[in-house]
Amino acid sequence: MTDDFAPQGALAKAITGFKPRESQRLMAEAIEQAIDKKQPLVVEAGTGTGKTYAYLVPALRSKRKVIISTGSKALQDQLYARDLPKVAAALDYQGQVALLKGRSNYLCLERMEQQLAGGVNIAPETLAELSGVRNWSSQTVDGDVANCSGIAEDSPVWPLVTSTNDNCLGGDCPLYKDCFVVKARRKAMDADIIVVNHHLFLADMVVKEGGFGELIPTGDVMIFDEAHQMPDIASQYFGQQLTSRQLMDLARDMTLAYRTDVRDMAQLQKSADRLTFCTQDFRLVLGEPGFRGNLRDVLAQPALQRALLLLDDALELCHDVAKLALGRSALLDAAFERAALYRARLKRLKNVQEPGFSYWYECNARHFVLALTPLSVSTRFREVMSEKEGTWIFTSATLSVNDRLEHFTRRIGLDDAKTLLLPSPFDYATQALLCVPRFLPEPNQRGAAVQLARMLAPVIIANQGRCFFLCTSHQMMRDLAAEFRASLTLPVLLQGETGKRQLLQQFVTAGNALLVATNSFWEGVDVRGDTLSCVIIDKLPFTAPDDPLLKARTEDCQLRGGDPFAEVQIPEAVIALKQGVGRLIRDSDDRGVLIICDQRLVTRPYGQIFLNSLPPAPRTRSLQCAIDFLQRR
Repeated sequence: MTDDFAPQGALAKAITGFKPRESQRLMAEAIEQAIDKKQPLVVEAGTGTGKTYAYLVPALRSKRKVIISTGSKALQDQLYARDLPKVAAALDYQGQVALLKGRSNYLCLERMEQQLAGGVNIAPETLAELSGVRNWSSQTVDGDVANCSGIAEDSPVWPLVTSTNDNCLGGDCPLYKDCFVVKARRKAMDADIIVVNHHLFLADMVVKEGGFGELIPTGDVMIFDEAHQMPDIASQYFGQQLTSRQLMDLARDMTLAYRTDVRDMAQLQKSADRLTFCTQDFRLVLGEPGFRGNLRDVLAQPALQRALLLLDDALELCHDVAKLALGRSALLDAAFERAALYRARLKRLKNVQEPGFSYWYECNARHFVLALTPLSVSTRFREVMSEKEGTWIFTSATLSVNDRLEHFTRRIGLDDAKTLLLPSPFDYATQALLCVPRFLPEPNQRGAAVQLARMLAPVIIANQGRCFFLCTSHQMMRDLAAEFRASLTLPVLLQGETGKRQLLQQFVTAGNALLVATNSFWEGVDVRGDTLSCVIIDKLPFTAPDDPLLKARTEDCQLRGGDPFAEVQIPEAVIALKQGVGRLIRDSDDRGVLIICDQRLVTRPYGQIFLNSLPPAPRTRSLQCAIDFLQRR
């Protein structure tokens, strides 16, 4: 297998531009040994290692059934459509490969027909898109909504014509034999290599779905790319959630059943309307949008207790009315089961005294989420691994803190795993410069955005844009964008004004743009060459101290006699910072400056932990040195 990575090996012969890298070969060798010994393995492979090829080659050579899970659907599509075919062709691999996504990514023919027959309160523009979906449905082979051109991925039509774990009719569906999810799963069952994503993998571990059994077949080898996301995603699935979208979908389906299958039961419409009203009313009582708060605190408020009681009554009414018509409509039968499920979740969420969980809520302008999240997933994840025999491999460019992997292995319950740290092959000593400017405003200081924008404008102008400004809050992002748009003649792009993919395309096409962004641009974004040669980060990405999940985890750490700041807050901030820093140097020919606008890197003792965890680039406090470095390009 290691010969595949040699200068005249299979990869070099078949893949244009392939360059042998020692770290890539070492990673592939470690994965081959882990598969042979059925031993769990954790690998941090620095940016540029080529970790995708490093795990694909031993996976394909192993002649075992392999599940590969990625951190996002975009990476999943890239792996399946680009990287996997290249490596398979280079190795002359004869096995079958399959792509499998969650059911909400596939068109549901039954739900589409239901909407066409008796759509509920559908806006005219959505109705036009529904007609477009119907035309596409007769042409598509796999039903993957990502392949439907002309309709945006965030269009309101998609939730109407796709199913979820809650509302899927399973084997009772009249169009079961034509179901795209069933076809995708059958293909996966017969495949040797199956590409999934973390959300689907974890949902499948937790939910044993009626009518389908498990979506993902059992594998001999499980490989998790972008594994740093796994603990947080696992905590979502090992907890419980009830959302306004679920409740509104239930009300919509009951109305659909009344308009199509059970037209003699006007009570269905009345109970659905009441659930809709109570859900909307509960959202209003929760208060200001854009906030994540402690559910324990708000449930103590009399107004919220009353709104919650009315919501529970509305769910009970839906349950009782649907029960009267059981057997008359598959859609209504499923609605009956969901009403019972949501009542049970609501009861579970109201029991806020159970230790070991964080109880929180989140709301935007129209929707809310009520959730409980376990403070630790290590025990549960260890149980799942013991139930699924085989080799478990976790890899990412950002798993270590201060060159140690214990933070990740402890959170995921991998105490007995073999670990490997592989540095990036990039020459950061000549390719990059790290600048922590002098005279920075204090974090959260009033007017900090204006001060930062004025300080950094000369660097951005000297670099002719080509810059990401990554922020730790939406407010800072908006304030900075407004200030830059008032003072710069360069294009200033702002996250949220259009989709992520379109925004990235605009940035690359412009060639001289400044992109001001937050969360979603800190990772999973790959811009190579001169198009991006400066990354600025507004401050160290510590989680907000009032975040209820963080509060609960710090309290739990204190009860165990630990140091919450050292054991929880610093490691999470280090990994988040490493993700943002990783946007800068993406290739051996890239060159650029990283500016972190936080004095704490040099004034606080813990700043050294952050610096030790970053790539070994030269450092400066002078913005003029940063400008000189950029202009020497």
